[in-house]
Amino acid sequence: MSTIVTSAELASDAQDFLRFKRAMGMSYRRAEFVLNSFVRFVAQHGGAHGEIALDEAVTRWSARIGERKAVTVGNEFGVIRQLCLYRRRRDPSGYVPEYALAPVKESVFLPYIFTHEEVRQLLAAATAHHGRFIWSAMLRTLMLVLYCTGMRLGEAVRLHRDDVDLERGILTIRNSKRRTRLVAIRDDLVAELRRYVAERQRIIGAGRDPDPAAFFLRRDGSPLTIRSASDALRNLLRQLGMKPPSGRIGARPYELRHAFAVHRLTAWAVAGVDVHAKLPWLSAYLGHQSLLGTEVYLKATPQLLELASSRFEAHLRHARRPR
Repeated sequence: MSTIVTSAELASDAQDFLRFKRAMGMSYRRAEFVLNSFVRFVAQHGGAHGEIALDEAVTRWSARIGERKAVTVGNEFGVIRQLCLYRRRRDPSGYVPEYALAPVKESVFLPYIFTHEEVRQLLAAATAHHGRFIWSAMLRTLMLVLYCTGMRLGEAVRLHRDDVDLERGILTIRNSKRRTRLVAIRDDLVAELRRYVAERQRIIGAGRDPDPAAFFLRRDGSPLTIRSASDALRNLLRQLGMKPPSGRIGARPYELRHAFAVHRLTAWAVAGVDVHAKLPWLSAYLGHQSLLGTEVYLKATPQLLELASSRFEAHLRHARRPR
């Protein structure tokens, strides 16, 4: 027997579902857009009394836009399936779609990986930058933190003064993905951060406002925002030809995190270290919730694959042949 629903009923269920998820500490902001889209679809495609079979609604909604990436369809479908599972608490016989409706879960996206030379070019451009609000010392230091630690842009921008312990060489990343982690940094990055702190103090001393809690500041002494940091980094990428003059394609600021991970794995591979044994350490350092998020970097660059192939060939050459 089909589960018949109305848009009003689904809207109410969706709000209850959101409150339930947020009570458990989940923001569910992106999922809220998906749920609202689904409710609007049901309202537009319901019958004379605004009623529609839930299985039909889910199937038609999932296929509403042609030629979309399978991973996008799968992610949106997952939200609607969670809503259907939530509704089943009230209606044990309620419809819940099978995973086969949108089975793809893994993205085939491969990130742009900066070369070491491209990272040096970006640092040089940041050091020479002259902006009204984005000043060179801050932009250079931000880029070094992103590349040398693999931190997410939002994590770096949200750093507070108290999160930066230069005596012990530790950065504290608070409440990222509902967790807090400690990131150890090298002495050369500590030295760069000390130079920035001295420049930062000059910015504070030149103003009338008290020292804000934010570690990264704009030229006027106000806290740096994710939007302004992202825009400044994108402008550098466009300036150096690593990103087209317009559009979303090409390298992104987030690629500094990818570059850190791939360069670290490559350095381990060149040194003869067991990369797979190191993956849990790198995963924890990056703040991944599982190894799956880290393993993707093993196939992100041809150099890593070439190293793995050559090492396997060497192993075969030196293997003792059976008598």
